[in-house]
Amino acid sequence: MKQEVIRELTTAELMERLEEERLQLSKLKMNHAISPLENPNKIKAYRRTVARLRTEVTRRQNEAAGANMSNNK
Repeated sequence: MKQEVIRELTTAELMERLEEERLQLSKLKMNHAISPLENPNKIKAYRRTVARLRTEVTRRQNEAAGANMSNNK
């Protein structure tokens, strides 16, 4: 998933997608531990997507915190 697509998601969609991607990543890891995947690079792609989603969540939380700090002055 590209960063541009992630930025277009609402916060609720972002959190839902993050949970889905985490579950899929854990399933892939489990399947790979049992029997090797045909394409193990999928694990890498899901791991990066989860990281991108988490980064966007953190960025939005920091923006919200920054907005709250400026409103309190």
